Amino acid sequence: MTRARTTAALALLFVVLSASVLAPAQAQAGETIRMALFQNVESVTVASSSGLIVRAPNDTVDSSGRITVAAGPSGLIVDGQPLRSDRLDVRGRDGELTINGLTVGNRVIVKRQNGKLLAINELPLEDYVKGVVPSEMNPAWHLEALKVQAIATRTYALYKMRQNARKDFDVVASVKDQVYLYRGRAAAAGPAARATAETRDQVLAYRDEPILAAFSSTAAGLTEDAWNVWSVDLPYLKGVECPFDLNSPWYQWRTDVGLAMLEQRLRDEGFPVGVIASLAPATFTKAGRVAEVRILHSGGELYVKGDDLRRVLGYTVLPSTQFDFDVVGLQVQFAGRGNGHGVGLCQWGAKELAERGYSAETILRYYYPGTDIRDLDSLPRR
Repeated sequence: MTRARTTAALALLFVVLSASVLAPAQAQAGETIRMALFQNVESVTVASSSGLIVRAPNDTVDSSGRITVAAGPSGLIVDGQPLRSDRLDVRGRDGELTINGLTVGNRVIVKRQNGKLLAINELPLEDYVKGVVPSEMNPAWHLEALKVQAIATRTYALYKMRQNARKDFDVVASVKDQVYLYRGRAAAAGPAARATAETRDQVLAYRDEPILAAFSSTAAGLTEDAWNVWSVDLPYLKGVECPFDLNSPWYQWRTDVGLAMLEQRLRDEGFPVGVIASLAPATFTKAGRVAEVRILHSGGELYVKGDDLRRVLGYTVLPSTQFDFDVVGLQVQFAGRGNGHGVGLCQWGAKELAERGYSAETILRYYYPGTDIRDLDSLPRR
């Protein structure tokens, strides 16, 4: 990375810093988020050491501290007892719940859908943020970096809550949205909880709307335009220089994939591919990531999006689409840079900038150009 690129990026940050104004915090907004814990499962077991309160629309359910729920032909089945109800509301009397061994907050909703179960944890937005921040970012990092993550997490959640208001849930507790791991009351005094508390109700907005606050681990160059990844044109998700993440363990990486495994994975995902003869990058994004791969095989020619190839092989196998590759014998040897889709915030870049003394507000406005930090209650209601 050249000194000129770093200097230019820092100069832009100075401009952002000069214009940065943080809106004063207001009263708690009291938002509640619905997080899908399990989808399309056969059964769930919900338990609490303090005992359960179980409510069903059309039934009375007796329980001490543990129930197992399954989907029946015309309703739910609780501990072998058929119900008329398709929905259960389960709460702990005065403590935390576990569902299939996963510790969650104090309320779980179980629904029967298409012969399977959907389990949702409904919890206050701020509690959700406390669970996401240390799951998505190392809690030992600088407090300002954790504040960046807290604001981005809260904003992403609010965006999804508005987008999915008429659906069964707002977000999934995984990399499909944001990773959430409940750490109980012991984490209440930790640095991630402090970052959440000190940014309470603060969100990023563009024209009075919460933004799609996408983030990934390591950009390793330019961040990516959202259009190139999701075909969504958002003015605040345009590429910016990121020469700040050189210390990331994913700044450079290598991995080998067997041709036979690649063929099978593509077929499993519905791609019509025979025996692969050769592969080559077909097109690139402005940020230098592989947009399409051209595959010549025994059945003809196939074009696969770079993001689809990454999904098919696995996000841990191909950390990003910023790669080169060679076919050597029966192996595809990948050499790449970065980790994640590269859109929006670069977490390792935020770490470095926080350590250099930049505030969370400045870092966020650099990675999400044109946005402002607002109090949640100041945004128009939907």
